[in-house]
Amino acid sequence: MSDFNPEKLSVTYHPPASVFNPMDGRKYTLTHSDTTGELFLSIGCQYDFNKVNPAMRDEVLAEWGRVMGQYTLSGIVYVSGGEFDENLSKVRYMIFRKELPLALSAIVNGDRGFFSYFPWLLDAPIYITFESVFPEFNQVHYYGTPRQYLTK
Repeated sequence: MSDFNPEKLSVTYHPPASVFNPMDGRKYTLTHSDTTGELFLSIGCQYDFNKVNPAMRDEVLAEWGRVMGQYTLSGIVYVSGGEFDENLSKVRYMIFRKELPLALSAIVNGDRGFFSYFPWLLDAPIYITFESVFPEFNQVHYYGTPRQYLTK
């Protein structure tokens, strides 16, 4: 796993979203540059699809919401809708699994101020859905809590 470097992270808030609002439905769009290693985090009330590369589809989308009364951070990564064969889908799945801790570190640290307003969310569960037409890659994984991804 790559180590999180806060100097390589750019954060953009899309109004009306701010450091403290909204809590319900707060959405994150995380993209990156393969060339520079930079990470780009958009925080808003909608996903920032303008930042998504439709050919690569290697973004991480996440949202705060309540599931059965408990706040959770639910994320989605796109493995394959059929445009990638099974072998390439497996490679994409493995890359996402390897790099998700870095992505979650970027999201949690990029929105650090939010957690000072809502510290109990640091212990909320994180679930990531891997979307694929291939059943072996179409899964939901538990990724711990935001507290695990905070850097000193």
